[in-house]
Amino acid sequence: MTEQSAYARAGVDIEAGDRAVDLMKDHVARTRRPEVLGGLGGFAGFFDASALQRYRHPVLATSTDGVGTKVAIARAMDVHDTIGFDLVGMLVDDLVVVGAEPWFVTDYIACGHVDPQRIAGIVKGIAAACRKAGCTLLGGETAEHPGLLAPDEYDVAGATTGAVEHDEILGAQRIVPGDALLAVASSGLHSNGYSLVRKVLLSDAGWSLDRHVDELGRTLGEELLTPTTVYAADLLALLRQVEVHAMSHITGGGLANNLVRVLPEGVRATVERASWAPAPIFGLVQQVGGVSRADIEATLNMGVGMVLVLPASQLPGAIEFLAGRGLPAWPCGTVQASSAGEPAVVELVGDHPVS
Repeated sequence: MTEQSAYARAGVDIEAGDRAVDLMKDHVARTRRPEVLGGLGGFAGFFDASALQRYRHPVLATSTDGVGTKVAIARAMDVHDTIGFDLVGMLVDDLVVVGAEPWFVTDYIACGHVDPQRIAGIVKGIAAACRKAGCTLLGGETAEHPGLLAPDEYDVAGATTGAVEHDEILGAQRIVPGDALLAVASSGLHSNGYSLVRKVLLSDAGWSLDRHVDELGRTLGEELLTPTTVYAADLLALLRQVEVHAMSHITGGGLANNLVRVLPEGVRATVERASWAPAPIFGLVQQVGGVSRADIEATLNMGVGMVLVLPASQLPGAIEFLAGRGLPAWPCGTVQASSAGEPAVVELVGDHPVS
């Protein structure tokens, strides 16, 4: 019988980590872009920066984020190959809103015990989402934290870097009164508000993840684990077709709190609730939890994953283009002038149609 190393006796399984790396290699390799140098397993990932020579005035953009408590749903359902879409969506879609192309992603997985199949499943999902976004999974780290995390616990975070032409950066500086707002549908809750959702539906109401919910047409767990839509590649393609002034990624904080971040002083944006019917999961959380409209709208995306600010004349072309790529989009409001120097304001008006 082979004697365990001191590290193994402390709860860290180096051999399991090596097996996990072997299992994930093919998934990572399928994300490889031409600019990537070297392979998996080095101390650092290499990305050929001569790609910047394609730009007149390149500006690097970067973002970091995690998945949040949605990982608790993945663990409970023992489904780990979709959570990567939530991570990558939170990362690359924070870049695309400024017009930047995401180049690469690095991930960090902390766990109580390295289960090679589970870690490989997580990375499989991250890699698949990177392919959808057009970026490479350049590197990452899997850290085993026995005593800090339970054996089946894990958390996932990451970072992304990309580039944009200086004179093509989207944002408040481009917005003018009279611009229109275009909503792009979310696939559901995405990866925000799960602390509220879990408390309302799982803890307080006592619902199980395998409970079939008629309003949803599937089990609660299937609904809650729906992957985040990764918009980056589709929206970058859109920018080559129509004029867009700014974009807002609707994540934690809801529609109004995220949209106001890209608006300049002296404007007011009005969002018409009547322009869309949120998916049933949003009404379910509000009804079962007795959550006020103000609280629900300040927490969940309410069915809108992105809001684009663009000239009204560009709406038909943008809607048609996005529909052709499987992304429902609709006009949801306008931008009007307010008093000079006043902070930007976003107002949600009216009521959602009854579905």
